[in-house]
Amino acid sequence: MTIRVLLADDQALLRATFRILIDSCDDMEVVAEAMDGKEAIALTRAHHPDIVVMDIRMPGTDGLTATTAVCADPDLAATRVLILTTFETDEYVAQAVRAGASGFLGKDVSADVLLDGIRTVAAGEALLSPVATRALISRFLAAPDHATPAAPPTRLASLTARELEVTALAAEGMSNHEIAERLFVSPLTVRTHVHRAMTKLHARDRAQLVVIAYRSGLVRPAPPATG
Repeated sequence: MTIRVLLADDQALLRATFRILIDSCDDMEVVAEAMDGKEAIALTRAHHPDIVVMDIRMPGTDGLTATTAVCADPDLAATRVLILTTFETDEYVAQAVRAGASGFLGKDVSADVLLDGIRTVAAGEALLSPVATRALISRFLAAPDHATPAAPPTRLASLTARELEVTALAAEGMSNHEIAERLFVSPLTVRTHVHRAMTKLHARDRAQLVVIAYRSGLVRPAPPATG
């Protein structure tokens, strides 16, 4: 299956570079380009891409606003957003994930990391972020956000004990293989539990499952290091 990608960035040269890189892969293609958030929303609704590679800072409607609009549109439930930006700050990470982004990468990543990131997000397999920002994402997700009501704990009532356990470990940033080793089961079994939890909680992907885990209180952030 070919992964259909929409590029949203105000720098034409960067978009052209990304298009050449992505179109050189047999398993993906660029279906449209947007120069700002408003255009990104319109083109996403027109083309229904699998992935939107979204810059945060763009003139007019920014990438976070566009991400929120795309992820809130029920007609675009199959479209995932990968944030790619030079502004890799704590609060941008938090806002991107809260907005519904499935992944977050800095623009300084290598071509291979970007392409692998697109494939990973398209598969819905992982919350993309540098290892160093995992704890930061967790802390900000758990922080009060008065604009968005917290998910009630009763939302998790439909999950089995094992699904709750796997969801909690996924929210801590563990991969399927790491969870499998922890629970002494196969990675395929973990994958099955994750997908069942996503289905029951109506999470579009693993990233949204992580958000639900923190906002429902299933997982709480580690206290900040002292000393």
